[in-house]
Amino acid sequence: MTETTTPGHSRRLTKAHKLSIAGVATLGAAALAFSLVPAQAGEETGTTISAAPVAWTQAVNSAQTKTVQAHLGTQQAVATKVAKVDADAKAKAAAAAKKARETKTAASRSAVRTPVFANNLDGWIKEALSIMKKEGIPGTYAGIHKNIMRESSGNPRAINNWDINAQNGIPSKGLLQVIQPTFAAYHVKGTKFDLYDPVANIVAACNYAADRYGSMDNVNSAY
Repeated sequence: MTETTTPGHSRRLTKAHKLSIAGVATLGAAALAFSLVPAQAGEETGTTISAAPVAWTQAVNSAQTKTVQAHLGTQQAVATKVAKVDADAKAKAAAAAKKARETKTAASRSAVRTPVFANNLDGWIKEALSIMKKEGIPGTYAGIHKNIMRESSGNPRAINNWDINAQNGIPSKGLLQVIQPTFAAYHVKGTKFDLYDPVANIVAACNYAADRYGSMDNVNSAY
């Protein structure tokens, strides 16, 4: 084909045309580069962005787990301490109740074992003998009864106002006719400090006789 030219126009590209074409090429290359590179960068950036939340979530979950575990541990320690306090309180209460029962039982048995003595000469001698046995003072029912009948005829308020002791101002008194100084010296703890008390009089007199004669059983006259 034969090319024709318009008068005044050159077939050669002008400078403006060259610049235009270069600009288009440059834009095309940039577009191509943008379409390729950002995709890769986007993938890499996407990977980084998606990994960070996972790590943050794991860290938060770990911290929460530790907090919950610490809280549960504290609750368990408190529960254990409370349980121990309750157990100790129950043990003390049980021990106190047991001791109270044992004391009550012992008191009941003691009341059963403690004899009740009659308030007469027979009862006074028997009660005196029970005390003398505990204190290791010798004497028998017969020996005590014999001396009582001779000294006072069994009268706990008997008093001698005519013998030498009476003349000296310290008359003999009671079942076994004991003077006050002798009673005071040989009185046995646990009995009344009363010369006229029949049991106290017998025990003190037998204590004196044991010291002086070996036993009230060995006394057959004024002593």
